[in-house]
Amino acid sequence: MDKIIQRLINYIAYDTKSDPNSETFPSTSGQLVLGEALAEELKGIGVEDVHQDEYGYVYGTIPGNVENVPTIGFIAHMDTAPDLDGKCVNPQIIEDYDGQDIKLNEEYALTNKEFPFLKELKGHTVVTTDGTTLLGADDKAGIAIIMTAMEEILKGDMKHGTIKIAFTPDEEIGQGTDHFDVKGFNADFAYTIDGGPEGELEYENFNAASAFIEIQGKNVHPGSAKNIMVNSLRIAMELESLLPVDEKPEYTENYEGFYLLDAIDGTVDHTKMEYIIRDHSMEKFNEKKSLMKDIVAFLNKKYGDKITLKMEDSYYNMKEKIKPHMEIIDLAKDSMEEIGVKPLIKAIRGGTDGAQLSYKGLPTPNLFTGGYNYHGRFEMISVDTMKKSKELVKKIIEKNGATK
Repeated sequence: MDKIIQRLINYIAYDTKSDPNSETFPSTSGQLVLGEALAEELKGIGVEDVHQDEYGYVYGTIPGNVENVPTIGFIAHMDTAPDLDGKCVNPQIIEDYDGQDIKLNEEYALTNKEFPFLKELKGHTVVTTDGTTLLGADDKAGIAIIMTAMEEILKGDMKHGTIKIAFTPDEEIGQGTDHFDVKGFNADFAYTIDGGPEGELEYENFNAASAFIEIQGKNVHPGSAKNIMVNSLRIAMELESLLPVDEKPEYTENYEGFYLLDAIDGTVDHTKMEYIIRDHSMEKFNEKKSLMKDIVAFLNKKYGDKITLKMEDSYYNMKEKIKPHMEIIDLAKDSMEEIGVKPLIKAIRGGTDGAQLSYKGLPTPNLFTGGYNYHGRFEMISVDTMKKSKELVKKIIEKNGATK
């Protein structure tokens, strides 16, 4: 079996699902376990200064063999999304895929009707789940790509500058850069290897915020409730109905932002709601947050201050921090073209560690891995595209090393 597949299958068997309700960092111990294994693997292939710090981040360095060229970093995250079990021990490996529907189990299948991109993967080797877990390609594919590229570089005679490597915890719950040692990492720029289909090159992402709402009702026996009962569940429904109906994830695409009611839990007496708010435009992002505040104010006036709202910004569009450094986008774009990959420059309808790192002074756009349908049982990846991503990493390093 090809090494890049072996690595992917090995990594996805680790249980590294992050936990948004945890009070520890990293949020789950499984991430520390995988991190320890990755650190040993990095040492084994010859990477220097390998260490796992107190927060679970794994760092390593490949010293340059040419001088006066920028130091590049490559970053991937170890955790999987909390949406579903992330310990994938029964993946399906399909060689020379025929482009037809893929049965995952008796209940679930990847169908061309739902996922038209399947036809584009005909002839590829693809890896899917068995329908019971995430695959974990997000972002253990990125780890496998980086690890394999670094091993090949260390075995070869390529001229290159200093290369920095980092594997991060808790990206999926928005905490992946909370304790990232940007100064110690000491790269001039970096790339996260955390994208999707072949050719993706992303340096724009959503501005993101979370809204936490609590509604205090008043519960009495329904038989004597007239003019007394205040049903917090009904207020929650009213609040949701006041948001623009067409600004929901299921109705938006490209640069269109949205509100998502991500969780709700309540009774007549008390209800909690959690929203995420997203938009690429900072102006529209701020307008969305203002509308949420106005709706809460309106309902408080109507019902007598029953609602509390806590809103927190999560991350911002990295575009503003990348624009002064467009040479790193050109480096990736030119490298793609040289290895026969058509660049697909698009905005991320989400966020990556790179967004927050860019605001911490480390410009970090995002590159493809070959994955699809992240965060669910229909997650899958093309091994052929993983190999192209590995070649892209090597080409970027080669072209950077030739820049004297």
